[in-house]
Order: sequence, then structure tokens, then C-alpha cells
Amino acid sequence: MEPDQRADAVAREQQTLAVAATTTTTTTTLLSGDLHQREPIVSPPYWQKHLRSDSSWSFTTVDRSRPAPIRLEDNTEEWTEQSRALWARHVVFSDYTVISGSAPGIGAYVVWNFTIETVKGGPITLRKRYSEFDKLRKNLLRTFPLSEAAIPELPRKSVISRFQTKFLEQRKEGLEHFLTCILLNPEFSSCPVIKDFLFC
Repeated sequence: MEPDQRADAVAREQQTLAVAATTTTTTTTLLSGDLHQREPIVSPPYWQKHLRSDSSWSFTTVDRSRPAPIRLEDNTEEWTEQSRALWARHVVFSDYTVISGSAPGIGAYVVWNFTIETVKGGPITLRKRYSEFDKLRKNLLRTFPLSEAAIPELPRKSVISRFQTKFLEQRKEGLEHFLTCILLNPEFSSCPVIKDFLFC
């Protein structure tokens, strides 16, 4: 390109940029048949001056659009039929006693000492053998065949380690879990099977 042509091209480019910078919108006339149509050509946003408009929202409008505040309400008096069936609050297995048999190692068994804290009234302290818990579970399964998933398994049996401390502690935790799940379930807590277990 010749030096004169290069100078002309640079001059034209500078002139185009100057026009574009000073003009935000120009109109172009397009010829379409006999109709003349004018369309605006909009400059890029960074060339345009930003004008703030007043918000149509007032603080009053914003306050009205807020949701109602959260409230805490005491509904403890409004018991459902199911919650009325609950009478136990907590079950604690305190300890156990190994009862000796007539001969060493023959006829010995363990008695589990536990306390049921009630919703209204005093605590109930009971002593039961493992076989009585086993009988309770079988009676519950017979009475509530469709609720088997809600009746936990009892802790495992063991002939060899049944009087060892570690085994007895694990069994104590398992029995506490079992009885807690049963007594705090309104479906089971007031049924005759439970009453027979506790008071017979």
C-alpha cells in the first residue's frame, strides 16, 4: 500500500471512530419497494450514558410484600389420639443380677433391673428375665403382624459368654433399645400385651 493510500485509510478510520463515539443512535433509511422504513441503530451499551430512574417501589410497598413473621406456639395441650396413648417418657436399664442355680453353672440366669419414667406420675421399677422380653416380642409380632419392621430384634443369645461382663453390657444396651422403641411407639404402648408384660 502506498504511503498516501495508507494515510487516507487511517484518516477514514479515525473519522469513523469519532462519529461513532459522539453519536449514540442514528437512523438509517431502508428502501423496501415504495415504502421507506426507518430503523434505529443502537450503539453498544458502554458508549451510552447510564441514567438512573426513580424506583416505583417505596419502603411501604416493600414492607407489605414481606411474609408474616414466624411465631412459636405452644400446642402441648392439643394431644392427638396417638399421643394420648403414650405414657412412658424414658427407659433406663440400671444394672443386672446373676441368680445362681441349684448347682454351680446349672440353672443360673440373669435378671435385668430397669426403670420406666412416665409422662404423668412416678417412675416404674421392674425386674425381668431375658426370656420375658423374648415372650413380649413374640406376642407383639402375633398381635401386630403388619408392624414387624417397627419391632426391633432382641440382642443375640450366647451359651458360652452369657455371664461375661462385656456380653452382659451389650445385652443391657440392646434390651434398653428394644423396650424404648416399644414403649415410645403409640401403636404398642397401651396394648394389652404391654400391660401383661409390665404388670403380670
